[in-house]
Amino acid sequence: MNKPIRAVSIFCMFLFLALMANVTYVQFVKSGSYNKDPRNARVAEASYSRERGQIMVGDEPVATSKPVDDRYKYLRVYPPAGARMFAPVTGYLQLGSQTGIERSQNAVLTGSDPQLFVTRLVDLLKGETAQGGNVVLTLDAAAQKAAFEGLRDTLGPEGEGSVVAIEPKTGKVLAMASYPSYDPNELASHDPAAASQAYKSLDADEQEPLLNRAIRTRLFPGSTFKLVTAAAAIESGKYHAGDQVPAGTTYQPPGTSHEIGNDGRGQCSPAKIEFATAMEWSCNTTFAHLAVDVGPEKMRAQAEAFGFNNTSLLDLQGQVASVYPTSVDVPDSEGGGTRELSLAETAQTGIGQNTVQSTPLQMAMVTAAIANQGTLMRPYLVDKVQTAGFNVLRTTEPETLNEHAVSAQTAGELTDLLVSTVADGTASPAAIDGVDVAGKTGTAQRGDSLCSAGGKPPYAWFVSFAPAQDAQVAVAVMIEEAPDRACGEIAGGQLGGPIAKAVMEAVLKK
Repeated sequence: MNKPIRAVSIFCMFLFLALMANVTYVQFVKSGSYNKDPRNARVAEASYSRERGQIMVGDEPVATSKPVDDRYKYLRVYPPAGARMFAPVTGYLQLGSQTGIERSQNAVLTGSDPQLFVTRLVDLLKGETAQGGNVVLTLDAAAQKAAFEGLRDTLGPEGEGSVVAIEPKTGKVLAMASYPSYDPNELASHDPAAASQAYKSLDADEQEPLLNRAIRTRLFPGSTFKLVTAAAAIESGKYHAGDQVPAGTTYQPPGTSHEIGNDGRGQCSPAKIEFATAMEWSCNTTFAHLAVDVGPEKMRAQAEAFGFNNTSLLDLQGQVASVYPTSVDVPDSEGGGTRELSLAETAQTGIGQNTVQSTPLQMAMVTAAIANQGTLMRPYLVDKVQTAGFNVLRTTEPETLNEHAVSAQTAGELTDLLVSTVADGTASPAAIDGVDVAGKTGTAQRGDSLCSAGGKPPYAWFVSFAPAQDAQVAVAVMIEEAPDRACGEIAGGQLGGPIAKAVMEAVLKK
């Protein structure tokens, strides 16, 4: 064999070996991941050829499948009465893609999960078409309704906000509402052109209805973060709920000429006031001073004990971590690198400003940990997995994230402060007759100018739990945009308090 022919033969042999290696890799190594990839059209079409399991809230389906006379055989349906209300949690099933619970629990819903192996085998032996399993959510239908309708009625068609409610002792998510929302039925259409157009329209909407604000929107938490500051101060041993704390009309932190004020609240003006008064009237000067006394390291440690700078929700993808700053970037002109927060910056974090940012889920977790005597539970949305015949295959066991986010004693002192804030302070809109409610308002400035001075309107927050001494529910309300409200009306107590009250009453069945 001459040299050119030998070279071509060797080259062809290498091509053949490469082809065999690629086929082996695709067919055996990567086959599992390809089969699970929601973009795989064959897998998507096969999944539509059998009845997908239901997503349920209590005994009622919030996502189900119905037979249709087309190539896909089954159409995903979201009952109209609750479609928009539950959409941020259920997500949607579109040809070739899923979101929300539809995505995270896809293996169960399609019937391919190993938990359903026996069920598939029985169906095979019977000659019946395999069905997907059901997913039962932790949501309380009444609480979800109160949360969603509260946001809608309070904020109007152009508003934006979110509510999260948690069962403190277990971590069950009882409500997760995001507003505005969308109708997932429009995206589940078997008409690819119609489904694509519906998605493009929603994706282009400036209000971002596809966004689950409960887990994906981070904002300055404002005065609701004072729960974390108070917890750090009490945990440090320097302060207790019955103590006098520093206050004053203004406070100038070390290292800055900038003064922190109290928005005209005269209750905060004396140099020293009761800790309860400081919480009841949300005295910025007090909590900025406490943060400086505690210091940036202990403030950060306390925030992280509650879950900041981490993620914890496993049942939905896309949760963003809430942030307590770990460092500050130093400009190259000053040597570059990073440094610890200054005391002036720490003072701002103590009132939920600077670069502190939180999701509604995170503030609900902080509130729930205090309500649960200092123990932080992992939040979860999937309560049970069932067969198509409603036999329970798995029930989620509550999981402790941090047994001592704060001590039981600190949690008790914080609870007393928050009860007095509802009884005698700014959180009174959440009061429920015959029930001790603990709560805290928050109004977070955005930008350098106040709303009253022509700046952007603030963010409004409200957190609460009830009953105070044996909490069944902890709530966080976030108001991102309320364009139908005047500048002076945008406040956590005024807007968020009634929503939180309605959610708590729904859970407590008051």
